[in-house]
This record gives sequence, structure tokens and C-alpha cells, in this order.
Amino acid sequence: MRWYLGFTYVAALMGIAPGSQAADAAVYQDAETGFTFSQYSVQYALGKNLIFRIAVPSPVPAGSAYDTVLQVVAPADVGWAGLAWGGKMTNNPLTVAWASGNTPVISSRYATGHVMPSPYTGASYGRFKTGNRVNGTHWQYTVKCSGCTTFTGDGRTTTLNPKGGNRLAFAYSSSRPSSPSSNTSSFNVHDSFNYWTHDFATAGNTAFASLVARNLA
Repeated sequence: MRWYLGFTYVAALMGIAPGSQAADAAVYQDAETGFTFSQYSVQYALGKNLIFRIAVPSPVPAGSAYDTVLQVVAPADVGWAGLAWGGKMTNNPLTVAWASGNTPVISSRYATGHVMPSPYTGASYGRFKTGNRVNGTHWQYTVKCSGCTTFTGDGRTTTLNPKGGNRLAFAYSSSRPSSPSSNTSSFNVHDSFNYWTHDFATAGNTAFASLVARNLA
């Protein structure tokens, strides 16, 4: 897995400019969980999109660590999909996920170099009892993450801005992990990657804590 390689070549073949994919930002009201998400739809292949949705508490005291809710929707041909909370492969939490049978698997990872990311205990995930599924066309997961918005890397501590834009990145592969039932499985190098600025300002939920309590399994 080398997130720094591949997208420029793939994008050129597909007619997509790196850093300006055919993507859109929107507010998404999820009737299933009750959360308001800030949604970003990113094209990973011609005519195919991954959807990343983020919800945060509102308000969040300035400079404070805070939990997030992450929901990702991936077409069935996505072998694995990863989200980098600091906008790059190294020195930030990585949320990597894939489908295993009828269940989405979430793997917490961290990399200090352009090698296979290691399991990461600095971020923990609580799976919701709803919003997680695998079917013939898509798979989806919805989790609460503790430790995704504040992290240490490159000799400094970073806290993502809950009231503004934060640079995130994604990577995707059509190949499935070697042991898909295990969240510590190894997986192949990505087919493409890119980054964007995600609007957290529209992701605020005043009832965040009660919604999390209602949805956690």
C-alpha cells in the first residue's frame, strides 16, 4: 500500500485532474441514524464514486479533542477503501475498511513510512447497530471514532477544526485483503488516491452524544 503513487496516472487515463475530481460536497440528513453529515462524493474510477460522510458534535470547545461519526458507502467492486484523517498516508490515523461476507470490517491503521500501515491503538471505533450492511451493489459502514481528530505525527499534535475545512485523503483498491475476516489483514497497494478539503462546519450535531448512545450496538 503506497498512497503516494498511482492517482496521477489513473486520473490521466480517466480524464480527471488530480486534486479536482468529479466530486461534490453536501449536507446529508441520515434518517436511519438521525445524524446530520457533511458528505463528500469522490470519483475513484470512471462513473464510480465513494461516499464519505462525517458528523461531529456541536459545539466543540476550541482546541479540544472530539469524537466523530464516520459513514462510508462503497460500490461492491471496491476491495478496500481508506481514509487518512491528516490528508496523507503517513503520521496520521488511517481508517481502512472492506467487506467480508455480509459484514463490513473496520481496521485502525497508522504508517510512519510508505509501507504497509500497522494496527493503530490511538484511534478506537464503535460500530453502530444500524448503518452497516453489505449487499449485491454496495457495502456501507457507520462507526464512532475516538482518536481520529487529534493525533501526533511529524513531531507535533494536530487537532482537526470542527468549525472549518480539513484536508482529508482517500485510497482505494479493487483487490480484497488477504484475510478479509481479520481487521489486521494485509492488503495490496492502492489503485488510486486523492485528497480534498472536507467541510466540518456543516457536520455539526447538537444532539451528538444522545444520537451516539442510541445508535451504538
